[in-house]
Amino acid sequence: MAQSIGSRLKRAWNAFTNRDPPGRSYYDGGYSYRPDRVRLNRGNDRTILTAIYTRIAMDAASITINHVRLDENNRFDEVVDSGLNSCLNLSGNKDQTGRALRYDLFLSVLDEGVVGLVPVDIDIDPEMGEAKIESMRVGKIKEWYPDDVRLEVYNDRTGQREEITLPKSQVAIVENPFYAVMNEPNGTIQRLIRKLNLMDVIDEQVGSGKLDMIIQLPYVVRSEQQKQRADERRAEVERQLSGSKYGIAYIDGTEHVTQLNRSLENNLLKTVEYLTNMAYSQLGITPDIMNGTANDTVMTNYENRTIEPLVAAVVDELKRKFLTEEARAKGESVMYFRDPFKLAPVSMVSEMADKFTRNEIMTSNEFRQVIGMKPSKDPKADRLENSNISRPNEEDGVQKTITAGKEAVERSIANQNG
Repeated sequence: MAQSIGSRLKRAWNAFTNRDPPGRSYYDGGYSYRPDRVRLNRGNDRTILTAIYTRIAMDAASITINHVRLDENNRFDEVVDSGLNSCLNLSGNKDQTGRALRYDLFLSVLDEGVVGLVPVDIDIDPEMGEAKIESMRVGKIKEWYPDDVRLEVYNDRTGQREEITLPKSQVAIVENPFYAVMNEPNGTIQRLIRKLNLMDVIDEQVGSGKLDMIIQLPYVVRSEQQKQRADERRAEVERQLSGSKYGIAYIDGTEHVTQLNRSLENNLLKTVEYLTNMAYSQLGITPDIMNGTANDTVMTNYENRTIEPLVAAVVDELKRKFLTEEARAKGESVMYFRDPFKLAPVSMVSEMADKFTRNEIMTSNEFRQVIGMKPSKDPKADRLENSNISRPNEEDGVQKTITAGKEAVERSIANQNG
């Protein structure tokens, strides 16, 4: 039934004319920055570790994690349309997409060492007794108990970070597989952070505006009275320099000034370089990975040694906590999938297409989707078969066509002779 003009006017709403959302005419307070975004620890935020953590978290978040169903041979069969799969791939919560939630999870794990993935909104079906996860948040673990954990989680209803206590069985507790290297107090990364903080202190001292000079007075400074005269003379020079527009002061002709134009040397820079190289090697990262010039061999090693353990830790915990025994018995599981074509250059695409289709691994339409092309309408493009080999049915059809052609020619010749 068509709506009348009056009903359409009552339902009409415009983002500019109706400034406040329906039902919410005002808020108690607001923020000038996003309150739910992940913030690194202050010790990590001022160092190069921020770039390393961000690189690893972005690469780990690019791997797809799905709630799947397996066949009788424990092979991937299909993706399950569930709340868990929707949170991981479509919408994690009202503020984050599925990929943003995964990025938040991986970055928090690297920074904190251990975090919890908390189901916030859960819809329970009273008839089936099944729980559907509608939204999830990454929480920082504050306290540990035998059966529970206390977490700090962002509440998207109040706009505040609140502490809640939940059973361990309801929270996916993910631990950093590189905890001993990155999060232990005496680990390589923490030692590197302390050294970098020391370098920051030295840089601040160098750039503080100090002159670092020595004034040689024309008399010996030994007694208390002479030391007092020397302090007064030094204070007089400081007063002249600070009160002068151009920083000019005068001294006596018998006095001499020595400028200390270099700092004392130490091994701090060499120690930082040594710890940085050690951290790279222990995490399986190279400078080529950070600047994007690594070849496929280096990237494969990086994904197998660094990204895979991190993603596997998340997947195993999701499978353990959010899938019941009945669901696992029915063949449900959580799996991650890495796109192998991301590292392939354009020059190898045609060769890969030939090998995958010829060996009946992918259909033509499946490979067309990988390179961003529309699927073909030809039914043959959806069949797993080698186009370079003739099928028995095709051979029989060709042979029948040839035989029928020969018989037609023979009949035409006989009619002419007759």
